Amino acid sequence: MKLLDRIERVGNALPDPATLFFGGALLVMGLSHLAALADWEVTKTVSQAGAQVQESVRARSLLSADGAYWAVSSLVDNFKNFPPLAIVLVGMLGIGLADRTGFIGALLKALLLAVHPAALTPTVFFVGVMSSLALDAGYVVLPPVAAALYAALGRSPLVGLAAVFAGVSAGFSANLLVTSLDAVLAGFSEAGAHILDSDYAVAATANLYFMIASTVLLTAVGWAVTALWIEPRLAKRPAAEGGPRAAAQTQAISAAERRGLWAGGATALALLLLYAAAIGIPGAPLHGMDGRFPRWVAAIIPLIFIGFFAPGLAYGIATGNLKSDRDVARTLGDTMSAMGGYIVLAFFAAQFIEFFRYSGLGEMLAIRGGQALARADLPAPLLMLCFVGVVSLANLAIGSMSAKYAFFAPVFVPMFMQVGISPELTQAAYRVGDSITNVITPLNPYLVIVLVFLRQVVPQGGIGTLIALMLPYAGAFALAWGVLLIGWMLLGLPLGPAGPLHYAAGAP
Repeated sequence: MKLLDRIERVGNALPDPATLFFGGALLVMGLSHLAALADWEVTKTVSQAGAQVQESVRARSLLSADGAYWAVSSLVDNFKNFPPLAIVLVGMLGIGLADRTGFIGALLKALLLAVHPAALTPTVFFVGVMSSLALDAGYVVLPPVAAALYAALGRSPLVGLAAVFAGVSAGFSANLLVTSLDAVLAGFSEAGAHILDSDYAVAATANLYFMIASTVLLTAVGWAVTALWIEPRLAKRPAAEGGPRAAAQTQAISAAERRGLWAGGATALALLLLYAAAIGIPGAPLHGMDGRFPRWVAAIIPLIFIGFFAPGLAYGIATGNLKSDRDVARTLGDTMSAMGGYIVLAFFAAQFIEFFRYSGLGEMLAIRGGQALARADLPAPLLMLCFVGVVSLANLAIGSMSAKYAFFAPVFVPMFMQVGISPELTQAAYRVGDSITNVITPLNPYLVIVLVFLRQVVPQGGIGTLIALMLPYAGAFALAWGVLLIGWMLLGLPLGPAGPLHYAAGAP
C-alpha cells in the first residue's frame, strides 16, 4: 500500500493529463523522426488477394514535410473521429437527464434495499465483466452508477469506480456467452491458420468454456483485490481525497420518489419490451446483422440514450422536477457543461493516439517483440505465458484489440501451429494478454472518461491516482489468469465447443 501511495504521489505530481497527452504527442513526433532517420524497418505477414505476403513497415516521421502537414491538417479529424467522443457525449446526455431529475438516485435507494452490502462488490464486478455483451457501453454507463452506489452505502466511491472499471476493462475478453468479439477474433485466427492449412476453420465458440471459467475467476479475484487492497487503502482517507462518504438515508423513499419510480420503471419496462420485439421479430428494425455485429449491438449507444432519457423524463414529470420543455433543455445543457473537462482531455488524447498510429512505432515495437518470442525455444506452457506477456506489453502501445490481432494472428497463429499449438489456444492466450493491461494503458481511449469520473470524486486526483488504483487489479489478473491458462493446458481441457488445445496437420 505504501508503494501504491508513492506511485499515486509521483503520478499526481505530473502535469495535468491534458498536458501529458500533449507532451506525449510531441514526444512521438520526435521519436518518429529519429526512427525515420535511422531507417528502421520491420516486416509482417499480410493477406493480399487471398495470398500471404511479407510487407515492410517503416517508421513515418511526423516532422517531415508530409508528416507535419498530416499532423496539422488532421487535428480536427483526429478529434472528430476519436471513438469514445460521440459515444460518451450521447450516452451521458441520457444518463445526465436521468441523474439530474433524481431518477438514478431514487433507483439506487431501491437497489440498496435489495442488494446486501456484502454482495455489492462481486455483483459490480460480474456486471462489469458481462458488459462486453454491449461492446464499450459499460465504460460509459457503469462507473458513475457504481461510484454512486458505494457512496450511498457510506463507502468510498473510488472503490466502486475501480471495481467496475477493472471488470469492464481488465476483464473485457471474459463472458458467460458468445459475443461479437468471439466472431471477430475467430475470423482473424482462421485467416492466420490458412497460411499453413487452407482448410482449417475456427469457430466463434472456440474459447467459450475457458471464458466462462475466466468470468468466475476474475469476479472472485477482483472481489478479493477490492476487499484486501483497494478498500482498506482508501478507508482512512478523508472524503475529499477519495475516502468514505457519509451514508445516505436509504430507507426513506418519499411519496414523490415512489410515484416517480413507478412512472420511470413502467417506461423502462415498456422500452425493454419494445427493444425485445425490435430485436426478435424478423423484419423489425433491430433484427438481423449489420456487418460483423447484430443490429442491436451496433445501435447500443442510442438505445442506452433512449433507455435512460425516457425513464428520466417520466420520473421528472411525475415528481414535478420537470415542469416544461425549458426545464428539459436546461437539464441537458447542464449535463453537457459538466462534460467540458472530458472534451478537453479527449482532444489531446485523440492527437496522441493518432500520432502514435501514424508514426507506425506501436506496430513496429509489437512486431519486434513477437519476433524475439518466436526465436525462443520454450515448452508450450511457458511459450504461451511469454506470448501473454508480449501481448500485454503491446497493449501499452496499441489500444485496439482487433487492430493488434489483425497483424498478430498472421504471425503467431501459424508459428505456434508448427509446434502443435492450436489457433484456438493462441487466440485464448491473446485475449488474456490484451485484457489485463487495459486498465493502465494510456492508449485505452476510455481511460479518459474514467479519469473524468474520478476527478468528480477527487478534484485533485490525476493519472497517478487512477494508475495506483488499477495496478493491483492488473497484477492480480495477470497472475490468476495466467495460472488458469497453464492449468487448462496441463489438464488437457477443450477451450470450448470446437476449441482444441493442440493442432495436427489436417485437423478440421
